[in-house]
Amino acid sequence: MTVTHRRDLSTSPQPGSTPTTGQKDPKKAAMSGWIGSALEYYDFALYSLAATLLFPTIFFPTENPTVGIIASLATYAVGYVSRPLGAVILGAYGDRHGRKQVLVFAMLLMGFATFAVGLLPTYGQVGLLAPVLLVILRLIQGFAVAGELGGASAMIVEHSPDARRGFFASFSLQGTQVGSILATAVLIPLAALLPEEQFHSWGWRLPFLLSAVVIIAGYVIRRRVEEPPAYLAQSEDATAKRRFPLVDLLRTHPWVLVRCVIMTFTNVIGMATLIFGVSFATQKSYGIGFSSSEFLWVTLAANVAAVLTIPLFGALSDKIGRRTLMVAGGIAGGLLTVGYLWAIEQRSLPLVFVCVVIVQGILFQMWNATFATFFQEQFPMRMRVTGFAVSQNIGLMIASFFPSLFTAIAPPGSANIPLVIGLTTLGICLVSAVATLLSSDTKGKSLEDLETR
Repeated sequence: MTVTHRRDLSTSPQPGSTPTTGQKDPKKAAMSGWIGSALEYYDFALYSLAATLLFPTIFFPTENPTVGIIASLATYAVGYVSRPLGAVILGAYGDRHGRKQVLVFAMLLMGFATFAVGLLPTYGQVGLLAPVLLVILRLIQGFAVAGELGGASAMIVEHSPDARRGFFASFSLQGTQVGSILATAVLIPLAALLPEEQFHSWGWRLPFLLSAVVIIAGYVIRRRVEEPPAYLAQSEDATAKRRFPLVDLLRTHPWVLVRCVIMTFTNVIGMATLIFGVSFATQKSYGIGFSSSEFLWVTLAANVAAVLTIPLFGALSDKIGRRTLMVAGGIAGGLLTVGYLWAIEQRSLPLVFVCVVIVQGILFQMWNATFATFFQEQFPMRMRVTGFAVSQNIGLMIASFFPSLFTAIAPPGSANIPLVIGLTTLGICLVSAVATLLSSDTKGKSLEDLETR
């Protein structure tokens, strides 16, 4: 089914409208996406770090260290289990009622859930109730974040000129990295300055309680950006409003959805480096011996490098196409994961820094800076938020179990861990690359041209 729109609807003010609602404003949309994603992913990244560094002993104490690590990493994965449901519900809300509305709601919900984590009792205080409450709040986090990147990148793509969509949309991805930097930057001084006993008893709570700022800032920031003019024009179509986006998506674009899910598996690079890699380096059961504070700096270095490279790769994707960068970055990043884990095994912190910047800060960002624009371009406007959110979050839900899988196939005491995990990562990246090559190339096409597919 095709949907067409008059080009002047997306570029010219309509009678009775204000300039802000009748004209594209890519800079304002990109800034809103950047700030909002930074605040929301601060919350999500904070939990990811705590799941590897703190929660195995606080919420999952056990005599078997492998079980404790797997249980903690599984709660990290639980946050992705609820993401497909959030993608369906929040995606439909964003497609039918507006990108701005879903972004405000998602951020407020995320801020509430993360703040509540900071108030949770520990396993030592209330027993099994503690991990149960933790899992519930992680499910809420996953539900909320499912609508963030889909809504933000859709808004930016629809506000942007065709020749610079990749550049402007990359800022929402840069915002996610800034959020990770903020989470790491808050944990580093606490881990370094507080005695370990105090850090594990109450110091870890402070970064979660700071999420109260998100609840306030999120509302103020997201309420100020306007809906894309082309979306406002389409929203007046009564026929489009009657369709439920997920049903429309499954009926008209099922194989596009499947390919985008598989492409999302490229996130295995981050799972291998910044999730499993941190556990491999710092958990006593693996015997490597790096401290939590050292690997907070490693994570920070990777995210700082990503902040610098994401806009460059976004702009480059406008010049040479998205698929080239996604395939090259995914395969190379998967291959060099072996070297990164080997550097950890050699206990060489300088080499670890070099490898994580190359793998996570450069190669993976060739894919990460580009995929949001590429995914948005695969779906028409009437289902764009839903198509992106459902495909990304189903893919991430599956990929989120990779760290636990890695721990199961390469537990403490096993041999050749870098090779086993690295080659597994490469194999998954190769499958994702095939899905990318089978997808339509969007280079040089306007959103109006893509709308008619």
